[in-house]
Amino acid sequence: MVILELLEFKCPSCGGAVGFDSRLQKVKCPYCDTEFEMETLKAYDEALKSDRPDEMKWETQAGSQWDESEASKINAYICKSCGGEIVADENTAATNCPFCNNPVVMTGRLSGVLRPDYVIPFKLDKKAAKEGLKKHLQGKKLLPKIFKDENRIEEIKGIYVPFWLFDADAYANIRYKATKVRTWSDNDYIYTQTSYYSVWRGGSLTFERVPVDGSTKMPDDLMESIEPYDFSEAVDFQTAYLAGYLADKYDVKADESISRANERIKRSTEELFASTVTGYATVTTESSNIHLQNGTAKYALYPVWLLNTIWNNERYTFAMNGQTGKFVGDLPMDKAAYWKWLGGLTAAVGAVAYLILFLLNLL
Repeated sequence: MVILELLEFKCPSCGGAVGFDSRLQKVKCPYCDTEFEMETLKAYDEALKSDRPDEMKWETQAGSQWDESEASKINAYICKSCGGEIVADENTAATNCPFCNNPVVMTGRLSGVLRPDYVIPFKLDKKAAKEGLKKHLQGKKLLPKIFKDENRIEEIKGIYVPFWLFDADAYANIRYKATKVRTWSDNDYIYTQTSYYSVWRGGSLTFERVPVDGSTKMPDDLMESIEPYDFSEAVDFQTAYLAGYLADKYDVKADESISRANERIKRSTEELFASTVTGYATVTTESSNIHLQNGTAKYALYPVWLLNTIWNNERYTFAMNGQTGKFVGDLPMDKAAYWKWLGGLTAAVGAVAYLILFLLNLL
């Protein structure tokens, strides 16, 4: 008994089954009329068979254990209002939770957590944080004018935020479907010819210290918005750097942060590779395979100033990079000013349209 292997080719343009056209001596799709050379289609089919899923694995032996002399000088507390866990030096007896502003008393000793590998010390002080807020408010036309006068900074806290830093070598193979469009006309018709291309990109990238916020209390998008940090100024961790500041204890383990690191590495790799595919009318990613090797993680503390301000009985939280001064945070909007601005914009567009119609009538 002979077993026959059935071979079916799919159209790269529409996905329909294609066949060989003896008249054209090419493969032609009966659904979208796209034509292909046989060798081109076979190469495309082989590429489909070689596709593999992403493989992104890590070794996350980050941080080290505290020694007794260090741990004895550090206090820890859990805020009973929001569950935030903070560590501070032995001289801090009472403070306010930087997340919900609940007053707390420092109780308990630090235990059961990893000692950070690195720390980037604060370079900017509380005064710089206040100035950062003032600059952030400047030039905001839809910001309520009274906000600048009536809002008050309720709390400013310098916090060392825990980050997992991921290193890895990424090997990627990405395939794109691209098109080029040519248009011409005669006295009767306008013609459009669309040519389809399969574009491959492959190569390797080295990623160093991809940061992932290790605290659930700190929104990932807020922490990523104040990046980047200059790691050349990082030093080996010493407890003395905590003096005068708070340090958020990580509650997301390194293993639990891998998906976020993979997402950032995958997005960066795909964006970089896509930037090399130029000269086409459209480019669509068809397949993306990324494999990681030598993946490791380290534990570090990065400096962040958190500012809480109150206006109209609502709390607004801002964050500033304690090393570079990059400042982010949401602001309220003056609805009356917004509608006035929108009305002015609509009126301006209407006036321009009326002027164009008037000139056309004159012609």
